[in-house]
Amino acid sequence: MKITSPVFAEGSTIPESYSKYGANEIPPLDFDGVPEQAASLALIVDDPDAPRGTFNHWLVYNLDPKTRHVGADGIPRPAAEGKNDFGETGYGGPQPPSGEHRYFFKLYALDSMLPLADGASRKQMDRAMKNHVMENAVLMGRYTHEKE
Repeated sequence: MKITSPVFAEGSTIPESYSKYGANEIPPLDFDGVPEQAASLALIVDDPDAPRGTFNHWLVYNLDPKTRHVGADGIPRPAAEGKNDFGETGYGGPQPPSGEHRYFFKLYALDSMLPLADGASRKQMDRAMKNHVMENAVLMGRYTHEKE
């Protein structure tokens, strides 16, 4: 299984328009090689370089396993979004307070739907996913905000 983006390559810079300093747009993401037996997909975007520990930027679950792309149009229903660490439901782009941070876009193929309502926390999502991950893929991008 693989997750890629046409706007940044593995390990490269995420363009500013996909950050909180820019337009906070969802970057286009493409999924390939999803197992045919998958019942759903989950997507987690986090920043392990945040000053207080891993910061969650986007939690998505119960994506149709036939989904091959997400982006500016948001997520297709019946997928749901959890609450990120900005306290918002949905995508919150990079916003490092200083220096370069790494952002991990983690895609999971699951053998079931997750019994979670909109607005679930990362802890609830991790607990629901336990023992249900069939495969996973990761795309890492970097972002540094240039101070004026």
